[in-house]
Order: sequence, then structure tokens, then C-alpha cells
Amino acid sequence: MLAPPGAAATLPRKMIVAKLKTAGELAVIRSQMDARGQKLVLTNGCFDLLHAGHVRYLQAARALGEALVVALNGDDSIRILKGPKRPINEERDRAEVLAGLACVDFVTIFQDPRVTEVIAKVKPHFYAKGGDYTVESLDADERQALETAGAQIKILPLVPGKSTSGLLDRMGAAPEPRKKGSETEKKGGS
Repeated sequence: MLAPPGAAATLPRKMIVAKLKTAGELAVIRSQMDARGQKLVLTNGCFDLLHAGHVRYLQAARALGEALVVALNGDDSIRILKGPKRPINEERDRAEVLAGLACVDFVTIFQDPRVTEVIAKVKPHFYAKGGDYTVESLDADERQALETAGAQIKILPLVPGKSTSGLLDRMGAAPEPRKKGSETEKKGGS
């Protein structure tokens, strides 16, 4: 029996939306996992142009526990951290792409430049960061929140030659974001 038109897109979309959680909802999930002896892993980042390095990193982070939360920097946060030409993709689109990955169990969006409040609320068992960081180079407030939560910090190796900055450099520069209602958007172009 064939599914009605649009049904194929509806089911995956519902599954993706189900992965989007608030920090408060994630704190409840963490408590439930803790009661079952399971470990919750948290990582965070911009994930502006998802590439193979991101996917391999997220798979490695997920392997640390039974569920992976990606705390996603919101658009305002990225502009503060990366400048006015970023993000390339809006936060809801980035969240949807991340939620579509099998290795990502939950996604939460935060607007502060630092993930400190999410860490304090969720209290992950593990916190994963890429190899461009060290425990010492983590933001002091984030590190304090992790210590208070009792989280183990895991620095995962980078995938050589795979980075968003490298992609943007090869493209020549970050493109200007399209404005809603632009001629290109009206024509369905990219």
C-alpha cells in the first residue's frame, strides 16, 4: 500500500522535531538515564556547514555513552563568536540537519556565546570537545560548570583537513546570507 502524498516527509520530520529539546527537558532525560545506569554525552558547537569531520567527531562522541546531546549555538551566538557573515545556515536548519543524524539523540539551541547554562542544567556525564581544544583552553566558567556537574571531559581527535573554516577558505569567503523575499529565493534558486 502506498503512503499518501507528503506522508514520507512527515514521518522523518516528526522524528527530527522529537529530538529537539530544551535544557530543562534534557535534565529530566539525564536523570532518567542516570537511574538506569546510562551515560549522557554533551557536546556543543556551531555546526554551520556540516562536513565529514563533524560526522566522525559526533560518532566518536556518541560512542562515549548511551545518548548524545548536541548543544547548538544559536544565530546570535555565532555572530558574536564568528562575525557578521556567519552563520551561513540558520539555527533551525542546522538543528534539523544534526537531528537527522543517527548518532545524535537530542539537539538543544542556546543563544549565549558560552554553553555554561546548558551544562549547569543538563549535568552531562561526559562532555566532548574536538582536538583543537585542551581541558585548559576551555572557557573557565564552562570548565567550572562541568566540574560542578561531575562531568568527565573528553577531548576527541580532529579529522585532518576537515573544518568549516577550511571549506569557507576554499570557497573564497563566506557568502552573504540571502534576505527573505530576495529575487533568487523567489525563483527557487540557490
